[in-house]
Amino acid sequence: MKSPLRHVTGTAVLLAGLIGSGGGMAVASPAAPQAWAPTQAAAPQAPLPAAIPAPPQATQHPFGPNVYVFDPSMPVARIQATVDSIAAQQVDDEMGTKRYSLLFKPGTYGTPEQPLIVQVGYSTEVAGLGAAPTDVTINGHVDVYNRCLSADNCIALNNFWRSLSNLTINVTGLEGCRSSANFWAASQASPMRRINITGGNLSLMDYCTAGPQYASGGFIADSKTGAVINGSQQQYLVRNSSIGSWSNGVWNQVFSGVNGAPPQSFPNPPYTTLAATPISREKPYLTLDQAGQYNVFLPAVRQDSAGTTWENGPTEGRSIPLADFYVAKPGDSVQAINSQLARGKHLLLTPGVYDVDQSIEVKRAGTVVLGLGMATLTAVNGAVPLTVADVPGVDVAAVTIDAGEVESPALMRVGKARQGAGSGPANSAAHSDPANPATLHDVFFRIGGPHVGKASVSLEVNSDNVLLDHIWAWRADHGNGVGWTTNTGANGVIVNGNNVTATGLFVEHYQQYNVIWNGEGGKTVFFQNELPYDAPNQAAWQHDGVLGWAGYKVADSVKTHELWGGGSYVYNNVDPSIHATRGFEVPVTPGVRLHSLLTVNLGAGTLDHVVNDTGAPVSTDAVGVPSYVADFG
Repeated sequence: MKSPLRHVTGTAVLLAGLIGSGGGMAVASPAAPQAWAPTQAAAPQAPLPAAIPAPPQATQHPFGPNVYVFDPSMPVARIQATVDSIAAQQVDDEMGTKRYSLLFKPGTYGTPEQPLIVQVGYSTEVAGLGAAPTDVTINGHVDVYNRCLSADNCIALNNFWRSLSNLTINVTGLEGCRSSANFWAASQASPMRRINITGGNLSLMDYCTAGPQYASGGFIADSKTGAVINGSQQQYLVRNSSIGSWSNGVWNQVFSGVNGAPPQSFPNPPYTTLAATPISREKPYLTLDQAGQYNVFLPAVRQDSAGTTWENGPTEGRSIPLADFYVAKPGDSVQAINSQLARGKHLLLTPGVYDVDQSIEVKRAGTVVLGLGMATLTAVNGAVPLTVADVPGVDVAAVTIDAGEVESPALMRVGKARQGAGSGPANSAAHSDPANPATLHDVFFRIGGPHVGKASVSLEVNSDNVLLDHIWAWRADHGNGVGWTTNTGANGVIVNGNNVTATGLFVEHYQQYNVIWNGEGGKTVFFQNELPYDAPNQAAWQHDGVLGWAGYKVADSVKTHELWGGGSYVYNNVDPSIHATRGFEVPVTPGVRLHSLLTVNLGAGTLDHVVNDTGAPVSTDAVGVPSYVADFG
């Protein structure tokens, strides 16, 4: 999300008052716990890169060389050496091609006397293989720390593309400030799912390094924690979880179906709290049963739900034997993958980068596509890397899709394209089931960053009744192949289907509308957006007499739509004189309702209104101070 230049140019909100004094970045927040006190300790560093040792006493598995399966009988020191070596390689490898999955068989790892400390770097997944999070316990830490770009510039703003799931962390070990919490100081595309935190706090901010310690997350689902320290996290979504307490808000903290969530209070503090999530389905996950067989468990759909799926008994759903999956490797051809899908196989993508020169086609209802270790599909010759037919029950999870050098019309399509935006007939009801929606979990899109990329649209949703559960569509603001005419992307997400729900929609830096919602009955729980930084001038970024483009556009023809907790931010650092007329643009009709909206200026440019012509402007006169609209419509 954030270029490191943000700190250098002073465009982030100052952290003054958040640590120790109890003040929030933009709003008042509760007094900080003692553990927040900043230290001058050196930034935590992973060990120097070394050859990754073979998994200790490695067991046989079919997932390839970048998956490490640990057994509780292995010596802690040998597991520690392996995870340290991977961390040393990955903590700074933001745009690299290596991918890793660290999987833990059911059992206990580490002790209070010899804790297991896992530092999670880029493109790394850490997950338990139990049926429940309580089946795997790590006595120690599984941490993400600030990335120190210099001695006095330690931030989490660019800590992307990693995940933690399906295990218990009994927080123990480490000394001083590091002993105060398990740290997950990450920003976008870094989900925590099915996590059980015991023995200590969970901190979403790393307050133990030098400043400024900024962070821009984030997503938690189906998890149970004690006290959670939000700290400097600008925005966050917690869904269907149980928390002991929540420390503070900054701009946009959203809780949906969360036991223990703070009450609705937007904008002061900026908490948006829904008692229940309208529709949810938890991400499928890999398990190892007592017979030593691997399976993928697909949780059931829940309606109007709160709390986790696992605290009060086994998670409802179905277990699919690994034998029913085609286990793909990065060198496999698209033809081979499609042949297996056509025969009725599900698809498991092992860690790595897959060059995709024609669409991977998911045509059968109920197909599961599951990525391990941030598996990445890269478009070649303008291909649309992944398409899903207009069928119910498909689940695509934990896949990153990169644009290639030749422009793709889209990076992923769900359902058949319609005849014109918002004007075509709905897809056949026979191919759509609101009780069994096609679902996307942790699907991330990149245009630029690792290399030059071009795509007109990142995600196009044409089917009805689709569930989008944690999406990050990112036109890169830093990295390789970045520039207004280099990494081109008009729109991040276009929704043409009816009754589509998004829980956690992050869309950033696209050159026209970041999101276009043409379908009826749409619902979004949490939206985070940055408008493009790099428009060269006002003439290049305007349309139809309107300055700039809104971050979130609901089509003029739409009669029903609802959004809870949405923020759009402006930072025109190439031409700071640029204006955008509004962050949100929606029809004025009784069925279109938006709750808890805000815009923020990050240090350049001006956003004139929050929604339509409502809401005060945000300019460089008050960097980091939101303009709020509590309800619209």
